[in-house]
Amino acid sequence: MTTLKNLNRRKFISQTATTGVGLTILPSYVMGRNGQTSPSDKINVALIGSGTQALKQLPGWLERDELQFVSVCDPNKESFDYPLWGKSQGEKKGAPGGREIGRKRIQEFYAEKTGSSSFKGISAYADFREQLEKEQDLDAIFIMTPDHLHGAIALAGMKKNLAVATHKPIANFMNETRLICDTAKETQVATQCFAFQDPAELYTLKAWIDSGIIGEVKELHRWTNRPMWPQGSPYLPKPAPIPEGFDWQLWLGPSTNRPYSPDYTHTVFRGWYEFGAGCLADMGYYGFWKDWRILNLGMPELAEASSSFTCEIRDFRSTWVKNNLSYPHAATLYWEVPVKNKNSTMDVFWYEGGIKPATPKSLIKKGKSMPEDGVMFIGENGIILTDYGYRNAVLLDVKNEEQLVSSIKIPEVELIDQTTEMIRAFKGGKASRGDFVHVQTVAEAICLGNLAIRMDDRLEWDNKNLRVTNLEKANEFVSRKYRKGWEL
Repeated sequence: MTTLKNLNRRKFISQTATTGVGLTILPSYVMGRNGQTSPSDKINVALIGSGTQALKQLPGWLERDELQFVSVCDPNKESFDYPLWGKSQGEKKGAPGGREIGRKRIQEFYAEKTGSSSFKGISAYADFREQLEKEQDLDAIFIMTPDHLHGAIALAGMKKNLAVATHKPIANFMNETRLICDTAKETQVATQCFAFQDPAELYTLKAWIDSGIIGEVKELHRWTNRPMWPQGSPYLPKPAPIPEGFDWQLWLGPSTNRPYSPDYTHTVFRGWYEFGAGCLADMGYYGFWKDWRILNLGMPELAEASSSFTCEIRDFRSTWVKNNLSYPHAATLYWEVPVKNKNSTMDVFWYEGGIKPATPKSLIKKGKSMPEDGVMFIGENGIILTDYGYRNAVLLDVKNEEQLVSSIKIPEVELIDQTTEMIRAFKGGKASRGDFVHVQTVAEAICLGNLAIRMDDRLEWDNKNLRVTNLEKANEFVSRKYRKGWEL
């Protein structure tokens, strides 16, 4: 029998949950003095990926007393060449990133928090495999790498019985998304996808729709002005010297070898089919995950896309250029989605690259225009139009709308931020609503949608066998081609 002395906190939580022994996670004011969390109640976290997105979210995580960051991993040691979105406020250099930048920021925070002149307790690794092997007291990993590494790291973490949290997407190929979500079910480790959102507006919109104020919803439309990064090129970027302190082979991970280029890495990976998941995954997780919950939608078995293309002059003739390397400049997508517990389907539409649905005439009469990013529920008896996050809702073509809205009772719910919900789950509580199991249908729908965008065609999907049944060449891209030793 394992003695309590040799049983770390993560194993204790896991074993007591399995054996049915009662385990109560007490709040910090009970566990520690002066409102502080007891050291035994902290979650030891390894941050894997230390680029712009990780460093943006890190301060909020560090403020959470329940989280104790102990290790950082990134194949880039340290650099100041990460592209920034929008204006650089007069600075010509890029943003900082890399494992030493992440380690420095964590150590500076803990030094200030503890009142010490310095804090040196954070380890740093280039290879996540070495990190997971050597860091024996980890409880959880936070994956903030480019998309193509999410699946490999998540799987490695779950095999170590660690709680796993990742930025969206779960993975950028269908086979990896299915594998990771199914492994989460099998291992029953706690997981979290950071794209989970639970705003108050969701419950207002759900109450409106459930009340029948616009009748049965027949169509769902979502649109975004993304991409905010370069994509659409049908050509490979020019090779460049590998920067000092950057391990290109570790960055590639499961992907097959190719010459290094900065056009693949640091913030701009999303535009490439191999390394990213495009606009649909970047923004679709935030939006469609909420829509699927409200409308009780299932997994689509049909997806049809129309993608922009590039033309050029060759031998004095204008012609199309085939692009199987990067996501298009713009695209539209249609899914036929089954409604759960009903013998019906819903038409779901996605628009990216600045394309929008047609403006309803009733919106024009109100003197308003379509939002730059938005969502529109079209029902039998009216329309609900909001911005991308469900704010600024407008009812269209609904008679006596003010009277009807005032009669709808909005349920009172406890709004819990996703970090709190994740922490509770990671401490052995009930599963977070933001875990891999809850997002699987949306994650796979997004993979199917991106496959249709890549093929610029209509796809009929056999979800059980992970195959396109009407276009054989599409099946080549259900899974990536793996480098030897990295197969999943």
